[in-house]
Amino acid sequence: MMAARRLTTMFAALALISVIGCAPSEGAVAPASRASDGGSATSPGQAGSASPGSRLDRSDTTGAPGIGDPAFPLDGNGGYDVGHYTLKLSYDPASKLLAGSAAIQAKAVQNLSRFDLDLHGFTVSRVTVGGSEAGFAREGDELVVTAPKMIAKDAPFTVTVDYSGVPDPVRNSSNLGTYGFIPTTDGAFVTSEPNGAKTWFPSNDHPADKATYDFEITVPEGVTAIANGEQAAPPKTSGGRTTFVWREKHPMASYLATMTTGKFDVRTGTSPGGIPVYAATDPKYRDALDLLYTKSAEITDYWTTVFGPYPFSSTGGVIDDFNAGYALENQTKPIYGGFAPDSGIIAHELAHQWFGDSLTIKRWQDLWLNEGFATYAEWLWSEHTGGATAEQMFRTAYADKNNTMWTYPPGKPQPGDLFNDAVYTRGALALHALRQKIGDTAFFDLIKKWAATYKYGNVTTDEFVAMAEQTSGKELRPLFDAWLFQPTRPALN
Repeated sequence: MMAARRLTTMFAALALISVIGCAPSEGAVAPASRASDGGSATSPGQAGSASPGSRLDRSDTTGAPGIGDPAFPLDGNGGYDVGHYTLKLSYDPASKLLAGSAAIQAKAVQNLSRFDLDLHGFTVSRVTVGGSEAGFAREGDELVVTAPKMIAKDAPFTVTVDYSGVPDPVRNSSNLGTYGFIPTTDGAFVTSEPNGAKTWFPSNDHPADKATYDFEITVPEGVTAIANGEQAAPPKTSGGRTTFVWREKHPMASYLATMTTGKFDVRTGTSPGGIPVYAATDPKYRDALDLLYTKSAEITDYWTTVFGPYPFSSTGGVIDDFNAGYALENQTKPIYGGFAPDSGIIAHELAHQWFGDSLTIKRWQDLWLNEGFATYAEWLWSEHTGGATAEQMFRTAYADKNNTMWTYPPGKPQPGDLFNDAVYTRGALALHALRQKIGDTAFFDLIKKWAATYKYGNVTTDEFVAMAEQTSGKELRPLFDAWLFQPTRPALN
């Protein structure tokens, strides 16, 4: 993720470096717009509905309504782990109607008589578990499913939800403004960090529960549907509608899933290193298509030499004509909202494919492991391409004594201000301070080991600190405490 505030800060830093003769500044991007908050009222006419915010009676065979993240207590759900989503979706940009059937393959981690899925809005017409009709009710953004019979601990099961309605994105968020499924004039712009997947499909909407995905997306003929992974079959058109089939065979957090649709120019091919590339731009940004394609290929190949093998089966990016003011690292398909990205931003989003997408945080409190790493990757890319070195970027950021990031510990992000610049810049500063402490050889060995050891898994700050100490043979907790957990500007050694 590169939020509007982060973009503005980055450009300001580059401008300062330009003044001292180290690197040219880049063009700024307009900040994200704010809108009124979306409602979460229960859809009418559903069986067993409850007033939003009330709690149905729960027992020891009922999955918890949250996965256990203290920052977002109702995000995700307890009682099961999802293995795979099969999403059959039909979207009409003219009416903004989305109709879906979501088949969710999961494994019970306790005996389950009832469990929740996250879903915002929509009318749910049918729910089945194991092919049999299941009871369901709505509690705000929780879809509470009553199984037709007890699901035993460790048993696999499939829950299928049929639903339809006009998607209602998260609005007026203190984190990103508007996110989730956002209708556009010719389709939809879909970016779900941190918890917007529930605005377009029922899910266990938290990064701790990753799964593989199949997408079958039907749109009017002439509209392109883009999802994660690779196309599993050629598009098929019948009766004025085209169906696109995509498959992401690697585990993916729900907030990284997308079904972005609209008019797009598309370029495909292979990077010099042999990685398939898919780049798409709204016609307004047609002139940026070749740059997006070429730089995405070049940067992905370069990161394999720094971070280790690319963890997925394709790379690329999408530029849509929606003035989001931010970019998001949708797995295999980073998306840029309403601007043509420069190479630094592309480097940031593609670094996330390792740090954030393959290695995914267990709780939002560890977000710096995503954004600090991606921001430091910008510095490494600048150095690689003859711009400011990572050391110069470190010195410039550290010299700003009055920056409010010094009062915001990035290791303890605030739920209402997740994407504060401290999470990005102080996170990157912590990594460079670590590099200075342990030396280049140990640092880059550590980064590759970190990416390889936890590939496709979930990670925490404690695990990174432990690996850093094990790799370097040094006591590093005071360093991480100063840079990540204290509301003060650390002293340089």
